[in-house]
Amino acid sequence: MSKKDMDEGVVGEVVSENEPVGDTASDISAGDVETLLSLNALYADKIKSQAAEFENFRNRTAKEMGHMRERAVGEFVLELLPIIDNFELALKNADTNDGFAAGMLMIQNQMLAFLERLGVSRIETIGKSFDIKYHSAVSHIEDANLGENTVADELQAGYIHKDTVIRHAVVVVAN
Repeated sequence: MSKKDMDEGVVGEVVSENEPVGDTASDISAGDVETLLSLNALYADKIKSQAAEFENFRNRTAKEMGHMRERAVGEFVLELLPIIDNFELALKNADTNDGFAAGMLMIQNQMLAFLERLGVSRIETIGKSFDIKYHSAVSHIEDANLGENTVADELQAGYIHKDTVIRHAVVVVAN
């Protein structure tokens, strides 16, 4: 078999069912054996390369799917947050002895538990040090009881999903 045959991807001649195949090892020359061994090594390398490319593709696809899921969760939660905010506002102004308010509180707790199962948590604010990564300051007050750059009040809750801020907490900062 020539080098040209190897380069063109020819493995060997096609043998029909009616043609006799050599019975002895003497029918295969030493050059043919070397050629077949080098073709075997070439194809083994190609298979390994294809397997590595496929594994990289699989890993990349899984990573992209994870990012798509993270974005979808973030967008979903961002749409849900105004509803949760309205529940919180309604409950602040509701009669605590009212059965209706108790039902609303149960619904709000279910929504917050659902967010926790998704990996979404509320950003801690009041009494914490102001952090621009998590908080958005809209006001400043002087308060001798609080330290410098301490969050004094929360006007709107902020939420985080894993390491990504979905919505910054809107806060009032002291001193």
